[in-house]
Amino acid sequence: MKKQITALLLALSLAVPLGLSAFAEEPSPEKDAPDSQESAVAGPDAEPEADYEPDPLGQVRFSSVEQRIRENNLQILALNEQIAALEEIDYEKQLDKLRRALNSLAGSQWTMLEMGMGSSYAYDQMNQSYSALRRQFDAIWDGDLQEDNAGIVRQLKNLEDQIALGGETMYMAILAMESQEDGLERQLAALDRQLEELRLRHKLGQISTLTLTEAEAGRASLASGLETLRMNIRVYKAQLETLLGAEQTGSIQLGGVPQVTAKQLSDMDLEAGLASAKEASYELFDAKRTLKDTQDAYHGIGDYTPTLNAEHGWPAAKYTYNNTVQNYEMKFRTLYAQVKDYKQILEASKVSASSKEASYAAAELKYRQGNISKNTLLTAEDELTAAKEAVRSAENDLFTAYNNYCWAVKTGILN
Repeated sequence: MKKQITALLLALSLAVPLGLSAFAEEPSPEKDAPDSQESAVAGPDAEPEADYEPDPLGQVRFSSVEQRIRENNLQILALNEQIAALEEIDYEKQLDKLRRALNSLAGSQWTMLEMGMGSSYAYDQMNQSYSALRRQFDAIWDGDLQEDNAGIVRQLKNLEDQIALGGETMYMAILAMESQEDGLERQLAALDRQLEELRLRHKLGQISTLTLTEAEAGRASLASGLETLRMNIRVYKAQLETLLGAEQTGSIQLGGVPQVTAKQLSDMDLEAGLASAKEASYELFDAKRTLKDTQDAYHGIGDYTPTLNAEHGWPAAKYTYNNTVQNYEMKFRTLYAQVKDYKQILEASKVSASSKEASYAAAELKYRQGNISKNTLLTAEDELTAAKEAVRSAENDLFTAYNNYCWAVKTGILN
């Protein structure tokens, strides 16, 4: 049964001085509001707060992204205020205010009955106010309002976690785009070398004007794509700066990311990690609450009245909930498998890079012996650089997947 705290406060504002004791004092039941899910500092390289060092101006390290977002992001700061407002509610005090308001209304109703006004419009309105206040009182007395507000707090903290994870995801996306930018710049440089050769051959009459024109058009298209990519990098960086609470310049400099160690990978436990993720997941928590609401409607518990549709709605709700859990488990298992797959992709890219190193060494020797041209050597160098970049990209992909796994285990969020 979901109660809105704003409705409670509005009702309390109508309270009047204590009247006849028609609503007697009752001992408050010793109920604790359900514990809300605390935000956990996620990420495989999370640093203890005591060791935190501010980033240099205009720069950001991956290890500081989450902390900077939590400390400076305006949306999170607003959410923190909402959470604080809910967590600071004194339910005992609210019960006392409601009790006094109910007693006052009961006294006024008794007076109206003595005056023969029991059938008046004013009496009916007062009776409606009494019923509304009583529902608010019962919601606190039974712990329903505390439970609902704890759920809201958990939802807000989950949103904060998603914002922090979104910042880390954007960080990794920018690194990937910068890697792509490096690759396009190498392609452009290689194409410029080819064009220089083609222009010379065109002058010598070895190739047609059409062939040269097509090559130049290809170069213009590649340069245009590179400029578009650079624009997207600036936009993404400005968005990251906004998340960090920094000035929007679009030029923030990113550091590298830690490498995932063999121990971290060996410590991964599929079933234990899944159990932890399911326990922390707000998605499953909310699905379970929806199932409970449907169950209450089916059995006519609380404010719910049984209906004919509930007979089929309850089984449908159970199937929907079980499907939500099933899909969640599948996504987690997929994430776990992806981490392992990215590891083998990294190992394969390292083998390829070693091969390119050998090829470049051979090309360098041939160039010194005069057996190949400078352009051929530069092509071999580009291939080696690309292979090394592939290793770095594979390392980043592995880190991203592992970081997402850590977030899932600690907060239940599946990215």
